[in-house]
Amino acid sequence: MTDPALIAFLDRLADSAGKAIMPHFRALDSVENKAATGFDPVTVADRASEQALRALINEHYPAHGIMGEEFGDENLDADNVWVLDPIDGTRAFISGLPVWGTLIGLTTGGKPSLGMMAQPFTRERFAGDGKTAWYKGPEGERALKTRGCEKLSDAVMFTTTPALFKGSDREAYDRVESQVRLVRYGCDCYAYCMVAAGFVDAVVEVGLHPYDIVALIPVIEGAGGRVTSWDGGSAASGGRVVASGDARLHDQILETLNRGG
Repeated sequence: MTDPALIAFLDRLADSAGKAIMPHFRALDSVENKAATGFDPVTVADRASEQALRALINEHYPAHGIMGEEFGDENLDADNVWVLDPIDGTRAFISGLPVWGTLIGLTTGGKPSLGMMAQPFTRERFAGDGKTAWYKGPEGERALKTRGCEKLSDAVMFTTTPALFKGSDREAYDRVESQVRLVRYGCDCYAYCMVAAGFVDAVVEVGLHPYDIVALIPVIEGAGGRVTSWDGGSAASGGRVVASGDARLHDQILETLNRGG
């Protein structure tokens, strides 16, 4: 059973991140590019959010480790490690779109054990511990449950953009996209939460970092879904990831991705 104190602490962390972020949403003066080539935006809000999260963790759980997008790693050999993305979907954030969120994940013994996506603008939180998952927001509180979808031809699927897939990965992705009922692009962490909530059937991605996915794994699995790498292994290290609401659909997606030819 997940420690109730840790579950309550998730909400404290989300509150702190939200207070750091919201003064800057739709009010940014500048955006920095942290990529040597291309465009990888970071803002004062990203940094303020992660600093707030780290301060609370170090105050209340000093023996825990931290992996964060903006400020690196601390104590990764600890049994409990927090995995943080202060704003997942910074491109949406700087565009004024509300499809971003703060990802707060916890690994125990190297495995994702607790996670939350918090969106302070819409006042929504999606959380889970791998066994159960729950929602808090303007609609009140309720359990999260994925929906059944047995056939790829009936599926609604999301990805950030097909442009991220290169070479054989693009060919594999195209095989899946060509068979689904509906595909939509963008939404970052929100797409995964919609899988957990039963509105979307799958997300297929490449190039993820651990802080992009660790927090979302306990949410989707707690709601009854599956999250794996393209080869069916753990997705906790990021890379090529599939998340599905129905195990039968998940198997079809993996088979299609790995079919070849």
